[in-house]
Amino acid sequence: MSEYYYIHPDNPQRRMITQAVEIIHKGGVVVYPTDSSYAIGCHLGNKQAAERIRRIRQLDKHHNFTLMCRDLSEISQYSKVDNINYRLLKSQTPGPYTFILPATGEVPRRLLNPKRKTIGLRIPENLIVMALLEELQEPLMSCTLILPDEEFPMTDPQQIQLQLENQVDLIIDGGYSGHQPTTVIDLTNDQPEVLRQGKGEINWLVKH
Repeated sequence: MSEYYYIHPDNPQRRMITQAVEIIHKGGVVVYPTDSSYAIGCHLGNKQAAERIRRIRQLDKHHNFTLMCRDLSEISQYSKVDNINYRLLKSQTPGPYTFILPATGEVPRRLLNPKRKTIGLRIPENLIVMALLEELQEPLMSCTLILPDEEFPMTDPQQIQLQLENQVDLIIDGGYSGHQPTTVIDLTNDQPEVLRQGKGEINWLVKH
């Protein structure tokens, strides 16, 4: 049976944020709201928790996991960012975008795309997530909470509890979320490539 915390979306309760991060540090799998949709995540270094997420989502080994980061300096620690892409990231973060970049040695190999050695990174615009990341002091390994055979992410935390209470350790209720995942943009080539159109607009890409 999972824990269930209601955390205020505009004024996250510090005590609950601290308790949530304790669960993450102990190897817990956590469902939490973002600025696009609900996500499922765990500690970056916990192999068993990551495997649980793979089973819940029924992901293959080629799936690009995402690191939720606090800021651009954290993105630069876990990925290789040139000056052009740094300016692009600076102009579009925080926001509902996931950027695919070559990973540095800081990222566990098991989280990388096995062929391309890439990782997804994003800086969310959500106070609950940002409070979690600030308390955690490192990225949160995550992916969108889209269940097998479903097209869209889950949006209702109470419905999430009904379906996943025996599979995750904590569900954070931050209210209803949007049903769109992030827009995924590959920055590993000369030109940015949109891999998935989601909540984030892409008209600004014409300028690059």
